[in-house]
Amino acid sequence: MKIAILYDKTEGREEYPGDQYRRGRKRKRLTDRQAIAVSLRELGHEPFEIAVDGKPSTLTKIARNDADLFFNLCESYGGDDTKEMHFAAFLDLAGKRYTGSGPEAMHLAMDKPTAKKIVRFHGLYTPYSAVVYKGRVEFAQDIEFPLIVKPASEDASKGIDTESVVNSVKELMERIQYLHDEFDTPALIEEYIEGREIYAAILGEEVLPPIELDLSALPKGSRIASHEVKFDESSELYKKTKSAPATLEDELREQIESASLTAFRALKLRDYGRIDLRVTSKGRVFMIEANPNPWLDPTAEFAMAAKESGRTYTEVIRAIVDAAANR
Repeated sequence: MKIAILYDKTEGREEYPGDQYRRGRKRKRLTDRQAIAVSLRELGHEPFEIAVDGKPSTLTKIARNDADLFFNLCESYGGDDTKEMHFAAFLDLAGKRYTGSGPEAMHLAMDKPTAKKIVRFHGLYTPYSAVVYKGRVEFAQDIEFPLIVKPASEDASKGIDTESVVNSVKELMERIQYLHDEFDTPALIEEYIEGREIYAAILGEEVLPPIELDLSALPKGSRIASHEVKFDESSELYKKTKSAPATLEDELREQIESASLTAFRALKLRDYGRIDLRVTSKGRVFMIEANPNPWLDPTAEFAMAAKESGRTYTEVIRAIVDAAANR
C-alpha cells in the first residue's frame, strides 16, 4: 500500500526536547516518523511523508492525495493542540482511511473533566475534581488538599511543573491564575494521588505489559510526571526518573489491565492508546487520563511495553496498519 505519514511541522513530535535523548545518555537515532517509515518499507509498503503545517493548501493536498492509508501522527494543527480532533474530523470528511483514534475519542481524551465523568460511570476510580475558569466553577466535587492543578485541555504534560501540587487556598488561587494567564484555559483541580505512576499501553484490544515511570527519587508529595520530568533532559528531575517494566503482583496487574481496557473502550479509543494510572500504597488503581495515538518513538513507553510483550517495533506498526486498513 501507499501510506502517507502525516506529522506536525509546527510542533511535531520530532521537536520534543527528549527526542534526541534516551533517559540519562545522549544518542543518535531516528525520529518516530522515520522509524515508522523504515518499518513500513520492511512490511512491503510505500511510505512517504506529508508535513501538516496549518496551511489550507496542505489540506487540499491531503484531500487530493491517492494514498491507500494515512498514518496520522498529528497531535495539533497549526500549533494548536486543541485542534487535534479537528484534523481527524477533516480526514473523515475527506473520506480518508487513517490510523488511530477518531475525533470523538480525541475530544473526550482532551476534555479531561468529561472523560472523568465517563470512566467513573463505568465503575473506575479517578480523582475527585473541580473545573474553574476566570472565577466561574464549571464542575465541582467535594475535594480535599493536597491538590494538583493543570490545564483542563492540554496534553504532553503542558502546564504541569513542580508548582502544580498545592497545599493551601493561597497556592491554589495563584496556580489557577497562572494557568489562566499562560494558557487561557479552564483549570482542572483534582485531588493529588500519592502513588506509583503506571502507563498501560493498549494495542488493538490487548493490554501490553504495564510500564512504570519511577518517581521515587522525587520529594514525597510532589511526585508528578511534569513536562520537565518527561522532556527536559538537562534537568535534575529528568535525570532522577526513569521508565521500566512495572513489577506487579498478579492481582494488581489484572486490576490495571481491566481498568485500562474499560477506559480505552469507554472513551472510544481505537487501534492503539495509552492509559495513565496511579496506584496507591493500598493497591487502589486510579485512572488519571487517556492518550489516543500515544508517542511511537522506538524508545518511548509504548514501544517499551510492546517489546516487553515480545513484539518488535515493526510488528507494532504492522498491527496498527492492519487495524486501520481493515476498518
